Amino acid sequence: MKILSPRVLRALERFNAAYPWDHNAHYHRWILRQLPRHFDLALDVGSGSGDLARLLAGRADTVRAIDSDPVITAQAQKLTPSGLPVTFTVADAIAEFPPGPYDVITCVATIHHLPFTQALTRFRRHLAPGGTLAVVGLSRAQTPVDHLLGAVAIPANAGWGWLKNKGRPSQRPVSMTAPTRSADMTFDDIVREAREVLPGARLRRRLFWRYTLVWNQP
Repeated sequence: MKILSPRVLRALERFNAAYPWDHNAHYHRWILRQLPRHFDLALDVGSGSGDLARLLAGRADTVRAIDSDPVITAQAQKLTPSGLPVTFTVADAIAEFPPGPYDVITCVATIHHLPFTQALTRFRRHLAPGGTLAVVGLSRAQTPVDHLLGAVAIPANAGWGWLKNKGRPSQRPVSMTAPTRSADMTFDDIVREAREVLPGARLRRRLFWRYTLVWNQP
């Protein structure tokens, strides 16, 4: 579904490149609201530059953070004060999943890089009783609702970029240098498969081309 002309899209791309901001970090506060004030062990899957892992360290006794990309993992290690209880490891989230159980598992803009059902099954298996899984993901737009949210996000994205950069052109934050890929699954497919693996999971479409999933282990 085409909303804007190619010329307008190119202009917006130039503007957004000049005033970049991290859509994923926008949802970190939402993640924290889903979690207890204190917990023992957390795992951040697809930790990127480590922003969320460092936030989790403010509540957790220990945070393990994994990412398949060695370059961004090295950046995360450099950005993390030595006193924080966080360890960053280069690992495949399916083949090298660090065993739990975890009180908290988070996964931001990563699950579409993985076999979806297999990843959720791993998360469920390694989540402690009463533990919380919080996912921020990407889906492929298909329905009128998807396209409407995308249309609303276009001007909102430019406005947020301008405000967050205080009207000054800026370099991309380190968190935006990690490898990316487009989503294959639609939101409806995600909801169906997620609820087969995680009965009672709560999913919601969000602004800025994201959705959220939260589930508590019985």
